[in-house]
Amino acid sequence: MPEALILAEELIPPIEVDPVLVTPGVVGFFATFLMAAGAVFLIFDMVRRVRRVRYRAEISERLDREMEERAKTQDSEK
Repeated sequence: MPEALILAEELIPPIEVDPVLVTPGVVGFFATFLMAAGAVFLIFDMVRRVRRVRYRAEISERLDREMEERAKTQDSEK
């Protein structure tokens, strides 16, 4: 097995990479920035929507309690 590894290393020449050509550059920076900004926007929007649903549920519960109390007081008056 070690002989095969040595042969593979000899057959594959080392790759020399120019760091200037490999970097994402300005386009990569803007793409990453836009993705991060979009994610932040979606998080804030979802928090706002969840808060709105929670407030609606609280108001609905209050209205239901008030309706029950009114029904009880009307029944006791009769």
